[in-house]
Amino acid sequence: MVIKNKKGWIRIVEALVAILLIVGFLTLIINKGEQKSNLNSRIGLSENSILREIQINSTYRNYILGTSGTVEFEDLDSNLNAQIISRTPEYLNCVGQICEFDNDCDYVENSGKDIYGKSVFIGANSEVYSPKQLKLFCWLN
Repeated sequence: MVIKNKKGWIRIVEALVAILLIVGFLTLIINKGEQKSNLNSRIGLSENSILREIQINSTYRNYILGTSGTVEFEDLDSNLNAQIISRTPEYLNCVGQICEFDNDCDYVENSGKDIYGKSVFIGANSEVYSPKQLKLFCWLN
């Protein structure tokens, strides 16, 4: 069997290669979007876990309720600071901050990295009503 029209077959092969390249490129883009979404949810779960553990610990609650103004990470109680560091996954860096509930305090770092933030409300214990928020800011190593 002799192929008489080679130009037609070459065009068919070229079209198939072009289609395969486009499909491969689209698959790559879609996977990157899913990986970013997966990473966001993993970071969010880690932050929630750390904040919930601190929120239900009465020692940490009493310390947080006893603070006044904004307390930066370096000025936090050493046990609370150590708790945040020990519970932080190795792929993240996290810092905490205590703020008055009605104060909008933010973590400012000019590193060019994406910073993920979560906060938890700590309002009272059996003796004290002093609403505060504990904010946790994390970024990738």
